[in-house]
Amino acid sequence: MTNDINLMEILENFSLKNYNTFGIEAKAKAFVAVQTEAELVAVLKKYAQKEKFILGGGSNMLLTQDLNALVIHIDLKGKKIIAQNDDFTWVQSQAGENWHEFVLWTLEQNLGGLENLSLIPGNVGTTPIQNIGAYGVEIKDTFESCEAIEIETQEKVKFTNPECQFAYRESVFKNEVKDQFVITSVTFKLTNRNHKLTTSYGAIEAELALQQITNPTVKNVSDAVIAIRQSKLPDPKELGNSGSFFKNPIISKQDFEGIQQKFPLMPFYEISETEVKVPAGWLIEQAGFKGKRFGDAGIHKNQALVLVNYGQATGQEILEVAKTIQKTITALYGISIETEVNII
Repeated sequence: MTNDINLMEILENFSLKNYNTFGIEAKAKAFVAVQTEAELVAVLKKYAQKEKFILGGGSNMLLTQDLNALVIHIDLKGKKIIAQNDDFTWVQSQAGENWHEFVLWTLEQNLGGLENLSLIPGNVGTTPIQNIGAYGVEIKDTFESCEAIEIETQEKVKFTNPECQFAYRESVFKNEVKDQFVITSVTFKLTNRNHKLTTSYGAIEAELALQQITNPTVKNVSDAVIAIRQSKLPDPKELGNSGSFFKNPIISKQDFEGIQQKFPLMPFYEISETEVKVPAGWLIEQAGFKGKRFGDAGIHKNQALVLVNYGQATGQEILEVAKTIQKTITALYGISIETEVNII
């Protein structure tokens, strides 16, 4: 283990094609991978005055340009159980661990809480930033805390669940403290027994029925989620994509009632007494975009929420497709849809 910056290779004019799940060809002015907190601190200290870009798994971003910055790839590895009682186990993962592999590891220990989040691309360290979620479960439901290094001072700080200010695809890391911290590890509180299974969202119950499972385990739920995702979503290793490109819009019930008069079949989920969530995928599919292709940029044939790179698309070309979709949805339904993916 070293924190000697001189032993770490700073690569110039470095291709990021293999470091973003869209497979976009973009270059970093300089690039370094850090594998320990000490290395991260050393890089932040030495290059304090340089512009920096923190890179995790590259799964939730669209590169539309070269990065005129030092790209620091967070490659910290390791996972462990840190505490247990009769009902709960606390597990800690380093930021550079692959998210899906980490979920599978928790399931091997028969720990419950993350099964609905199986097969989401990316690394553990970026999951709290986005408060990732799927099939009725979000990170905030099991998140205990995370450790982070403050970029300016290089001091280690701990963020508890309330301090992260989680909301739908939101956290303090996207707002008040944006670009101020690098998350180095995340701790989750998972169940040992009496697992609270969430199977009423999406097609989970139908998939379990298909497999003739009436009393599912956490592993069964995970397997069902994986089967559903694999049937709908392209593997980024085979077809460049970043998962869901758009957030599901949240609108007031009052506005929705007006829209529903014109579009009575529009699905919705009640999220409070005053608001509903509308599936963005349904809006995009009804607008005729599902499976459409614009050169090498397009919309996936099985899931309208997913924009794809068929090979040589630039980030700008994919962004243009996204903007076209947004304008069309606003014109058709009077509903604005925001990107879930970070546009760089």
